[in-house]
Amino acid sequence: MEKNQMVKQERAERTRESLVRAAAGEFARAGYEGTSLSRVARAAGISIGALTFHFPAKANLAQAVRARGDAAVRARVAEAADAATPPLDTVVALTLDLARLLEDDEVARAAVRLWRELPDGDGTWTTLWLPAVTETLARAGRDGLDPAVSEHDVVLLAEYLVAGAESRLGGPLPGLPARGGDGDGDRDGGGDSVEQHLSRLWALVLPSLTGPPEAE
Repeated sequence: MEKNQMVKQERAERTRESLVRAAAGEFARAGYEGTSLSRVARAAGISIGALTFHFPAKANLAQAVRARGDAAVRARVAEAADAATPPLDTVVALTLDLARLLEDDEVARAAVRLWRELPDGDGTWTTLWLPAVTETLARAGRDGLDPAVSEHDVVLLAEYLVAGAESRLGGPLPGLPARGGDGDGDRDGGGDSVEQHLSRLWALVLPSLTGPPEAE
């Protein structure tokens, strides 16, 4: 490959990266319908002509953002699957990792919103990670679960907790302080991360999932 061609290719890759990042910020904030290509171009510091050269329509740009975010989620799922930990611990760790990803990675957060809002989406991103929870628990053969606890209920619990984390990142729930707190964060958890919120909730319910410790 000639040097000039390599330079052009690298420049094109940088431009696409800038556009995906800028678009993720807009999609995460304003949603699919509320995002305009002109605003994305302005945020990326790129002309609208350069944007449409790489992404002819908003749908193309949204698909690129979602593909990037989906890949990040799948990577976290693969890491959890490789972990040599008890099944319930694996499930808990995965949900906490997903909460941290959504909080820290704007592209992943935008991708989750686009799952709900893109015309060709099925409305949920749980297909990326929830089957891994089911498979982890099924492989374990109820290892570590209280006899009265259904594996299906653990799957539902994981789904509801991650959905709550996603909702919390979209804004404070009614009656709860905004993230970042207002001076009372140490008392009510308002200044904690969503991952920390989720960790405390798991700590509350885990004893009922595993049952009392066996007597020695």
